[in-house]
Amino acid sequence: MEKLNICQLIGEATEYDKKQALEVKKPKSWCKSVSAFANGIGGKLVWGIADDDTLVGLADAKGDAEKISETIKTHLDPIPDFNLSFVKAEGKNFVVLDVLPGGQTPYYYIGDGQMQAFVRVGNESVVASMSKHKELVLKGSNMSYDSLVSRWKFEDMAFTVLRATYFKRTNRSFEDSDYESFGIVNEKGELTNAGALLADYSPVRHSRLFCTRWNGLDKANGVMDALDDEEYTGSLVTLLQAGLDFVRRNSKKAWRKTSDNRLEYPEYPERAVEEGLVNALIHRNYLELGSEVHIDMYDDRLEIFSPGGLLDGGSIKDMDVMNMASRRRNPVLADIFSRLKYMERRGSGFKKIVSAYKGHDGYTEGMNPKFSTPWNCFILTLPKFNVDGVEGVYVIPDNVTEHGGQTSGQTSGQTSGQTSGQTGGQTDIDATIAEVLRLIKENPKITRKKLSNTIGVAPSTIQKHINRLKEEGFIFRIGGDFGGYWEIINKEEK
Repeated sequence: MEKLNICQLIGEATEYDKKQALEVKKPKSWCKSVSAFANGIGGKLVWGIADDDTLVGLADAKGDAEKISETIKTHLDPIPDFNLSFVKAEGKNFVVLDVLPGGQTPYYYIGDGQMQAFVRVGNESVVASMSKHKELVLKGSNMSYDSLVSRWKFEDMAFTVLRATYFKRTNRSFEDSDYESFGIVNEKGELTNAGALLADYSPVRHSRLFCTRWNGLDKANGVMDALDDEEYTGSLVTLLQAGLDFVRRNSKKAWRKTSDNRLEYPEYPERAVEEGLVNALIHRNYLELGSEVHIDMYDDRLEIFSPGGLLDGGSIKDMDVMNMASRRRNPVLADIFSRLKYMERRGSGFKKIVSAYKGHDGYTEGMNPKFSTPWNCFILTLPKFNVDGVEGVYVIPDNVTEHGGQTSGQTSGQTSGQTSGQTGGQTDIDATIAEVLRLIKENPKITRKKLSNTIGVAPSTIQKHINRLKEEGFIFRIGGDFGGYWEIINKEEK
């Protein structure tokens, strides 16, 4: 006869707790789990199971069930929705308490002269932190942090970055009426927290982005061994753009030209990085003070850290990331970034991150992004693709750094001047093109004459290289020779 295990008693519940017997005189020992389940995604408690999962059963299951029901009504406020049932297995009786996720959070345990709200952390029920308690209060009030009126005035803020980005990505002008429709101000013209986070010089001090390129596989050696380290402040749009630029600056992207296009081989798929950073900035817990969004780049991976775990307090390891329902901690911000075409309303960010990896030419089975939700935070880990192993491709100089990167124009997997299947002369040409593109990035207003003098080649040669860069979709010119400038084309946006 097959032995019954605990999973057969609790069903498909991801959150559960077990007790060998009902502790009538110590209600907090199990009522705290009732509070935590109601404040989160729900869960089940089973009486009659020992700590080692031995099925011991209850001597008076019916009497215990009555005491459980009465205790919940006495010590929980508000009283959560729950169901009690009896299970019989191996000739023994068990009581199963099914606690449903609540809509009137926080659910408090009242007893011993205290009133406490609990949440689940791993397989434990712990007292909610101050920020988590505030979040539960907002959830129970059907409100969100980003929709609340801020303590700053709208007339003291500027939104040039938001307006310019909206026009660039939608080809539509940002009208004054959009401030209210976007949720930046309420119907009274008062600045919301979402508006404060999107202002050019955001006054929300803990809305920052820390970016570090570490020298090695961990942080063990300290900041002194960081190859690149930046702290960014300002509008969330600015943080997003700065973070993406930091990753581009500290990673390589190889490419190979085809007959009618070019194939790219980035170390990190830009779509995955963008989706991950958008999620980190939009879905972070802004009630969590003293913590910021981080991008940490190592020799073998990139990690994006965001304060605040999943909104309902669950663990992502128990979920199917490809089919997760969208639950938005900051719905106003999510809607604004949807209007900016940085994310979709139906919430498919995780799926896009995974798909971006599987669509990479260097993808192998098991090389997948990892999602984790340690205590009160969310971490996305993106493994690094090795572009040096791709033969016959060029490294885009935008991604060549002074920290261990390849020399501009050097071909992946080859030494300088030894390009697979090419002559030394062709390598020199590619190196010059790479230098042209690097100088244009450093100074978009640089003239052809300045390029000629800096690189030491004839103006006609510079013109040929510029024509090639334009044909292959790297740059285009805005304005005339005098007063105009070059713009680098981001291929991922097209």
